Amino acid sequence: MPYIDEFLLIALAHFFAVASPGPDFAIVLKQSIQHGRRNALWTSAGVGLAILLHVSYCLLGVAVLLAQSPSVFMALKYLAGAYLAYIGVQALRSAKPATTSSEDATKVQNEEKIGLAFRRGFFTNALNPKATLFFMSLFTLVINQSTPLIVQAGYGLYMALATYLWFSFLSLVLSKPAVRGFFQKSGYWLDRGIGVILILLAVRVVL
Repeated sequence: MPYIDEFLLIALAHFFAVASPGPDFAIVLKQSIQHGRRNALWTSAGVGLAILLHVSYCLLGVAVLLAQSPSVFMALKYLAGAYLAYIGVQALRSAKPATTSSEDATKVQNEEKIGLAFRRGFFTNALNPKATLFFMSLFTLVINQSTPLIVQAGYGLYMALATYLWFSFLSLVLSKPAVRGFFQKSGYWLDRGIGVILILLAVRVVL
């Protein structure tokens, strides 16, 4: 296989990128604790699909335009920061002391539509400048320009699937009754903690 060395390098770089804490992890954690396994898995699917968006614009050459246009990239950074801040403020505003039983609260929390959970994951990753920079670097510096597009697309499919599997694994772990119950005991402060983290991530993205 002539491209095995290139693939292994990409797989290694992608593993460290996807495993590092960031907006994707924060949103999957939020969904797992607040809305349960089903919603977290759909959020993970959104994150995985967003990887294909990054791969697509890299294959189409849009990554070169982004690299050569600081104003466009800055606009993307501000948009990403605004989105993360919006989710963070929502977490802060929605975190009120529960007045119902834990069973009733869990039932209400699980009522979030799967479409909304999917969009949360998709836009969190799609608007993440860290992901944009990673894929721009990958497709311009690591992947040889002589590598056929079909092979490059295969790399992209692998990274999308690997991303989905990684965050699905985290969703399964974080949404276990024992883990989720532990976090929900301090749900009032957990919501605020996640909200603050998302807002700080928004500031970090912009800066």
